[in-house]
Amino acid sequence: MSESVRLIVNAYVQLKDRQAIEELREHRRMLRQKLQAIAGGDFDPSRSIRLIDSDLSEIDAGLARLQ
Repeated sequence: MSESVRLIVNAYVQLKDRQAIEELREHRRMLRQKLQAIAGGDFDPSRSIRLIDSDLSEIDAGLARLQ
């Protein structure tokens, strides 16, 4: 996971900004879908997808802390 995503999520949790975290999650989901759509041939997005999945886990953990 990227340290920047962790810091951003932590800041949003401190601000109790659920909407911003949900928007961040949706953005990461869209990026993941786009990478999957263009996969094939010489392009292997597996490493990028793993990083995005890690980011999504951190985002979900942040949302869980807000509840």
